[in-house]
Amino acid sequence: MNYDNADDFLASTVARIKETIGGQLTQETMASLNADQITLLAWDIVHEEVMDGGFVQLIHNGYGPFIFKNPFAKAVRLWGLRDLSKLIYSAHTLYEKHHVLIEQECSDEEFMALYEKVPEFDDVDDDFVENEEEWTEQIAYYVSQHPDMFQPREMR
Repeated sequence: MNYDNADDFLASTVARIKETIGGQLTQETMASLNADQITLLAWDIVHEEVMDGGFVQLIHNGYGPFIFKNPFAKAVRLWGLRDLSKLIYSAHTLYEKHHVLIEQECSDEEFMALYEKVPEFDDVDDDFVENEEEWTEQIAYYVSQHPDMFQPREMR
């Protein structure tokens, strides 16, 4: 199959993995995936959430524990993405400090006000956006070099 860019390649790989788990990443479906597949799905979540609304949105939408209480930062470091790993560790520190406030139910207006209440996330958001293209390419390269690790297997 031919891909125009790293985004398309990763989207196709993620779609195949999601199809295998019925589109839902749960405790049960995670058990059918290997660590690399879970890391790629975590990258997809981080990428989508942060590019759309920053780490505040990612945390508010309930992904904080999945990203920050699992070894995602370590996994991407092992894939060779040291700067992304450092950024995730920095965001983790802010998550620990502010997650209770950010995770609260709130109106759209109250949600938008969170960005003013926790401006510390601005720098990590900016760093992510500035490096997103390079990281996407590095992840696509890693996935392309380890195809067997990203082949979905049928759920039992």
